[in-house]
Amino acid sequence: MYPSMSRSFTVADVDDLVTKLQTEEKISLLSAPNWWNTTPIPRLDIPSIRCSDGPNGVRGSSHFASIPAQCLPCATSLASTFDVDLIRRVGEFLAAEAKIKSSVILLAPTCNIQRSPLGGRAFESFSEDPYLSGIMASAYINGLQSQGVSAAIKHFVGNDQEHERTAVESVMSDRALREVYLYPFMLAQKLAKPWAFMTSYGRIHGVHCSENPELLQDILRNEWKFNGIVMSDWYGTYGVDQPINAGLDLEMPGPTRWRTPTLVNHVLTAQKLSPSTLDDRVRNMLSYIQQQARLNPEVVYGDGKERTRDTPEIRQFCRAVAAEGIVLLQNRNKVLPLLPNRIRKLAIVGPNAKGSVISGGGSAALKASYIITPYQGIQQGAFDDLQISYTIGCYAHKYLPTLENHLETPNGEPGWLATFYSHTEDGELTPPVAEFVLNDTRVKLNDFIPAGLSENWTLKMTGRLSVDITAPFELGLTVAGRAKLWIDGELTIDNWTKQTPGDFFYGQGTIEEKATVKLEAGKKVDVLVEYTNSYPPPNQNDEGKTVPNAQPALMRGLRLGGCEKIDAELAIADAVKLAESSDAVVFIGGLTAEWESEGFDRLSLDLPGMQTELIAKLAAVNPNTIVCIQAGSATAMPWKDEVAGILQTWYLGNEVGNAIADVLFGKVNPSGRLPLTFPKRIEDIAAYPNLRSEHGKIYYREDLMVGYKHHLKQKIEPLFGFGHGLSYTSFELLDCIVKQTGTDIETSVRLQNTGAIAGSEVLQLYVAYPDKGITHPPLQLKAFAKVHDVAAGQVSTVKLKLDKWAFSYWDEKKNQWKVDAGHYALYLGFSCEHILHEKIIELGNMLSWTQL
Repeated sequence: MYPSMSRSFTVADVDDLVTKLQTEEKISLLSAPNWWNTTPIPRLDIPSIRCSDGPNGVRGSSHFASIPAQCLPCATSLASTFDVDLIRRVGEFLAAEAKIKSSVILLAPTCNIQRSPLGGRAFESFSEDPYLSGIMASAYINGLQSQGVSAAIKHFVGNDQEHERTAVESVMSDRALREVYLYPFMLAQKLAKPWAFMTSYGRIHGVHCSENPELLQDILRNEWKFNGIVMSDWYGTYGVDQPINAGLDLEMPGPTRWRTPTLVNHVLTAQKLSPSTLDDRVRNMLSYIQQQARLNPEVVYGDGKERTRDTPEIRQFCRAVAAEGIVLLQNRNKVLPLLPNRIRKLAIVGPNAKGSVISGGGSAALKASYIITPYQGIQQGAFDDLQISYTIGCYAHKYLPTLENHLETPNGEPGWLATFYSHTEDGELTPPVAEFVLNDTRVKLNDFIPAGLSENWTLKMTGRLSVDITAPFELGLTVAGRAKLWIDGELTIDNWTKQTPGDFFYGQGTIEEKATVKLEAGKKVDVLVEYTNSYPPPNQNDEGKTVPNAQPALMRGLRLGGCEKIDAELAIADAVKLAESSDAVVFIGGLTAEWESEGFDRLSLDLPGMQTELIAKLAAVNPNTIVCIQAGSATAMPWKDEVAGILQTWYLGNEVGNAIADVLFGKVNPSGRLPLTFPKRIEDIAAYPNLRSEHGKIYYREDLMVGYKHHLKQKIEPLFGFGHGLSYTSFELLDCIVKQTGTDIETSVRLQNTGAIAGSEVLQLYVAYPDKGITHPPLQLKAFAKVHDVAAGQVSTVKLKLDKWAFSYWDEKKNQWKVDAGHYALYLGFSCEHILHEKIIELGNMLSWTQL
């Protein structure tokens, strides 16, 4: 980015630099010039450093023209591995991905709690359990930062749902705040020391987290001794002096809304902000930038270009990580793995089988360097002579599928052509300002527009569309801004003149406006989408011309989708007919990035479309029906008792197809375990019915009883319990030896593989506290370990350690951690409901403390 800049900054004295900086320069360091970079000060050789989204890949610095990247599995899949060493290697892998994108800060990991599976970003968070979340986050951060790339752990704290997220107050007890929601962040600080924290959008104790001194000063810096930087989430800063005084070092993104010289100088003059506090924030930023420049001079002082890594070794790593997270939920009659002596004809059915479902939506989404679809993976991974047939069965999309694979530019290149125009004073278009070829019909313009455009401008997307079947096709146009679609010169969709608000682009866009056109196989039709970044004034229709006083959209973008229009009942009938003539059926469905995304929450556990009906009908005609669910969290499974096999396959990234095939055909023995409870119905969710904001507040009335703790406390049977997961082999716990020194406990356990093939197992240790008149969860996960590739008949020894934190709770009266004297029960097992061994220990002395 700065190949000609002197590197003297890397050895400069930060305190000396603070004295040399002018006030306006200090102010500029506390905000950003654009969406992804910190502010450089060339006069003093202070470079800019770049950040990028995470958490399951590194997108780079453009939504508009992204450089392809590797996509790893979502956080719930990573947590399902229960494999600390593997997640550390994931962090190391992502550090290399960041550097190849000229970034030295990854906006990850997401460490919020899945208090409800309906949360829009549930897939981004590791678990409902604070201990598992914190251990996974720590491993991720340790791997990332060992390679010199900064983690920015997020969202501190309480961003557990999306409804009214910038305003809502999370109303919870101090115990719940400490023992559940702050706990994973505390563990990450204790075990990994992230170099940056990102604040949540919402409020705690009535105060926005980005300007909350209790969180940022009292807890984070004073109690936990954090010494990195605190940054806001994007547009998550809400004032001038309050966030700076509270400890928010960096407002993101830029250009700044709040930290302008005019506003900051005003609060300095009014003595609402002291110069010494401003200097403290500046000193933090300089130290952080200097650290990253020292660790990554080849990136910070490099050419700033973004590239793509892709080698056989990289692909194999992504494939292995994806397969490790798959959870075998059910395997009746040992239908899995699929073996040559059992089946000859396999039917593949489902809306996601040929889809590119690799990630949830929002800031986690990226343009993958390649995608192996489930259908491709199963075809390539199948044993010889297996006859594979496919039919879709039903649609389940929220928005019509994108069309980039069916488009070419007017010059015949893959994709379509984006041409930008400025507006004259009377609203007419100027000659073209810039042109780009895009290979995506999701066009996001929030972090990029070419230089030289007027305040209001026009984008024309042009291309030629061709399909491989003659049929009616439904097209859809969604927009944040205004747009129209023409097919062969005929206006087909008007999402310009009149608009209906929808949840596109974090709730700032429209619904998908649709139209049906007849397309012929192989015949190309001309496509034109005309877009403007402005909204019409109230009660005015400009019939296609941009009016001078129209207001620019805060988020800018459009989405063009389309697919063949099918008869839903006929599609199901075709799938049932295929299932009847097959030895086994693999259904691949679930959710997509359109259903699980930043910006909104799910309203239901139900699978979208007619998937539930289709699965039941497939199972009715074929006893060997296997269901693979792609989703980042729990979904309803009313057909559970009718199907033979169920695989939770999450969002698995580039290698999704190969990973699913590896498990289906037994090349990988599944060892994933659920990091969250799957409830039978929405009413069984611990947080129900408090899932949405009510007058600016969301009430955490479940308190400490999140997830499995609620199910155990209330004796509610889950669909599948926390920690559950099956294998193609079996394990037995032989014995357990406990050694105790005060609150330091070591358990040594011997596990034997009692099955016929090698496999891996996860041993989980739960603690039950004594009844001292204080309410505690029935069980709490406090340690776990994964044993790998244990051969048939082999015995493996596992050691698990506990310390005072395993027995502590938050004393609200004294504002400190406390361990009561008494008898504690240690429960060892393969899930919270599959306990195999119990040990009672006694702690003789009460302890209390506040610091880490």
